[in-house]
Amino acid sequence: MDKMMDSPWVLRIIALFLACLLFFSVRTELTSSNKTTSNEQTDVIRDVPVDVFYDNENLIVTGLPKTVDVTIKGPMQLVLQAKAAKDFSVFVDLSNLLIGKHNVRLQYENISNKLQVTLDPAMVNVNIEEKVTQEFRVDPEMNNRLIEEGFFLKGMTAKPATVYVTGAKSAIESISYVKATVTGEQGLTEPFSQVAAVKVLDRDLNKLDVTIEPETVKVKVDIAEYSKELPVVMKEIGKAPDDVTINELTLNQKMVKVYGRKSIIDSLNGIPVEVDLSKITESKTYEYDVKLPEGVTKISDSKIKIKADITKVEQEKTTPTTSTPPPSPPTEEPNTTPSDENTPTEKTEDIDS
Repeated sequence: MDKMMDSPWVLRIIALFLACLLFFSVRTELTSSNKTTSNEQTDVIRDVPVDVFYDNENLIVTGLPKTVDVTIKGPMQLVLQAKAAKDFSVFVDLSNLLIGKHNVRLQYENISNKLQVTLDPAMVNVNIEEKVTQEFRVDPEMNNRLIEEGFFLKGMTAKPATVYVTGAKSAIESISYVKATVTGEQGLTEPFSQVAAVKVLDRDLNKLDVTIEPETVKVKVDIAEYSKELPVVMKEIGKAPDDVTINELTLNQKMVKVYGRKSIIDSLNGIPVEVDLSKITESKTYEYDVKLPEGVTKISDSKIKIKADITKVEQEKTTPTTSTPPPSPPTEEPNTTPSDENTPTEKTEDIDS
């Protein structure tokens, strides 16, 4: 036996055997480890809703995310089942907390204990406040650049005119604007109505997390053509007839409303009306057409009436003639001479007799 152990070949065979035994032992462990590793899986389930439990009749909770991302790690089969079924839930219980700020941990349920679960976020800061409802007036608004030149926004009304806003007390107290914005295409010229969403904003125009009832209102937009009242100015042309004296010309109306582009209308000082004096021959009311100045689209009255008071000169001269007869001309007195001549003739006849 000792001689066999002393033989180098025996030692070589024993060393080879031990090496083979070690090789197969390590290989078995590696194979087992690889099987275990390949059987595990990590997956992320995104946008899982967060359920919250609290007194929602009297309280409002802010700061709580609506969804979270859930990372699950474990055996592949369990991970795939959890991802496909999504029968688990994420929640936070605030029912025992008082009004104020709190740092709370999100919880989950209905997930296998063999899975490793990570929530993102896992901790959140929440603020529990008193729930308040208040009525606010809605202010409609619209970009005036949508209105065609020469027209203007006459007014806007919302129906209903007020809405009820519910939210945390701090949010209600920070409300500065409750608006309903109207949109449209460029070049608006006529009134129209539109349903618009109501927005609640703070003084920095940040949208507030509140509940609005109703969420929309019907806005009536009144658009009118730009107009302005201007005085009527008489412009006399021509010359009155020689036998006519014009005592007074009186306008039937002193103001008219003109329509058109604002830049043009604002530059006008009055609307001229030409009065031809040569055609005024008697005391009566005359009617004249109004010529529109350039840039004026229309006018409230296209004709202007002017009352004329005149006196005819010839009537003043002939008035004495009808009251007193004219005196006899002085040259008619010598016409008595023929009667004088007859007298001597008669005397001559007497002599002859």
